[in-house]
Amino acid sequence: MIGKLKGTLDEIDEDSCVIDVHGVGYVAHCSARTLASLPSPGEVVVLFIETYVREDMIRLYGFQTGLEREWFRLLMNNVQGVGAKVALAVLSTLAPADLANAIALRDIAMVSRAPGVGKKVAERIVTELRTKAPAYAGAATGTIGLKQELG
Repeated sequence: MIGKLKGTLDEIDEDSCVIDVHGVGYVAHCSARTLASLPSPGEVVVLFIETYVREDMIRLYGFQTGLEREWFRLLMNNVQGVGAKVALAVLSTLAPADLANAIALRDIAMVSRAPGVGKKVAERIVTELRTKAPAYAGAATGTIGLKQELG
């Protein structure tokens, strides 16, 4: 499995980028947040990769940080009805710390801001990740108590 790519950024498309690693171009599908953080084509880039192998395709998903990749895995593997498209939409809309806060505060409205995420899917994300989110909250946990106190 491919876990990380370091190479020259060849091109950036609407939802993916191509990274040239020693003459081989890898297409990595990314969140809008990751795509926005990429350098200009021709510069060196490093992406954390999640590799999905299905009977009819192999697809690489690229992330700016290992934490963003972990959230992608959490969404894909623990929330019924959430596939790669929805997981990338959530991570395009909310940074990992914001997603952790939304889950901890049970803020369904914040999660449902992501394109393609309705109220039911947002409720499932909040409910099914509520016990897992604190482990991924990191620095966000300090602000949760303050937000709860302020209402």
